[in-house]
Amino acid sequence: MPMSRWIVLLVALVALAAAGLFSWRMPVSATAYEVKEGALTQQVVASGRVVASSRAQIGSEIVGRVTERLVREGQQVEPGDILVVLDSTELAERVQETRAALRQLESARRPQAEAGLADARAHFEQARREHERARRLLESNMVSRQAVEQAEEREAAARAALERSRLDVEALAPGGAEEALLRARLAAAEAALERAVIHSPVTGTVLTRNVEPGDVVQPGRVLLEIARTGQRELRVPFDERHLGQLAVGQRARCVTDAYPDQPFDATISLIAPIIDAARGTVDVRLVMEQEPWFLREDMTVSVNVETARLERALTVPNDAIFGVEGASARVHGVEAGRVSPRSVTLGLRGLLHSEITAGLTAGEIVLTDPGLSPGQRIRPHLTDHPEQGEPASSREPFSFIR
Repeated sequence: MPMSRWIVLLVALVALAAAGLFSWRMPVSATAYEVKEGALTQQVVASGRVVASSRAQIGSEIVGRVTERLVREGQQVEPGDILVVLDSTELAERVQETRAALRQLESARRPQAEAGLADARAHFEQARREHERARRLLESNMVSRQAVEQAEEREAAARAALERSRLDVEALAPGGAEEALLRARLAAAEAALERAVIHSPVTGTVLTRNVEPGDVVQPGRVLLEIARTGQRELRVPFDERHLGQLAVGQRARCVTDAYPDQPFDATISLIAPIIDAARGTVDVRLVMEQEPWFLREDMTVSVNVETARLERALTVPNDAIFGVEGASARVHGVEAGRVSPRSVTLGLRGLLHSEITAGLTAGEIVLTDPGLSPGQRIRPHLTDHPEQGEPASSREPFSFIR
C-alpha cells in the first residue's frame, strides 16, 4: 500500500478518536427526576361487570308449545305477572274428562253399585233360605242329596256375588279408592293446566329472553332471566397473583366506560374461595354504598382497589429504575455532572412510582436513560413526576398494580 494511503488512514483514525473524545467530554442532555418525599398508594386495577345480587332463571315445568310471550328485555315485572303461555288444549280436555268421570261416579256408578248390592243381598237371602229348606226336606227323605248340593252351590254363588257387590260399593263410596284416584288425576291435570301459564316468581327486570311463540319448550330450558329488584354488585376477576394484596373491606374507586366522568365508590364484600384455573383469576364481589343512577346490568366497570398507602415515602418514578430483582434495583444518579450508578432497595411498589428505602436521599437526581455509561458527562433535564391518578395502560389481561 502506498505511503500516502497509510497517512490518510491514520489521519481518519485520529479524527474519529478526537470526535469520540469530544463527544465523551461534552455533556449529554437526559431526562431526569428529583427524588422526592410524599404520599404513595398502591392500587390493584381490574375490569368487571355490574350484576344483580340475585337472578331468577325462568323455565317451563312441562313440555308444550308456546302460544304467547308477554314480556321483553328491560320490562319490569311483579310476582304473579304472566310471562309465557303454552298451548293448553289437551290439558284442558284432560281436566274436563276427569271431572266428567267424577260426575259419572257420583250420579251413575255409585247408585248402580248400591242397587246392585241390594239385589245381591236379596238373592243371597233367597238362596240361603232355599238351601235351608232343602236340608230339612232331605231329613224327611222328600228330596235327593243332589238337590241339597245344588241349593248349597247356589247359596255359595250368591254369597260371592254379594261380597263383590259390597267391595264395589266400598270402592265407589264417597272418599273411597275410585274417587280418590279420580280426584288425584284431576289435581294432576289441573296442576298441569296451571303450569301452562308461566308467572313471574319475583319482582325484577327481564334481562334475557330465549323463547318465541311457536317454540316447543321442555323442562330444563331457560326461557327468561330476571334480575331481582335490589342492590346490585360488581363482580371483578382479579389476576390470582394479586390475591395476597386483596382483603374484604378494602375500598375501591370505580368508573364505567359509558360514564368515565362519574366515578363512584365500592367496597370488597367477598373474595371467592376458589381460583378459576382456566383463566388464572379470582372472582371478587364489591358492594356500592350508593348505587349510581346510570348503572345497567352487565355494564363494564374499571375498579381501582387501594391495597396499601404510605403518607410519607421517598419515591422515584418507575421509568428511572432498572435491573429490578426482588427488592434490589439500580438507578443512574448524577454526581459532579457525571452518571453515577447506584444500588437501591425498594419498598412499596406501584405502577408509576416506587418507594426507595435505601440508596438515595431526597433532593438527589436520577436519570431515565438506561443506556448511559458510568462517568459519562450529563446535563440533566428535570421533569415533573407522573401524577398518581393518571390512567396507565397494561398488557396484563385481567388486573395490574398501580
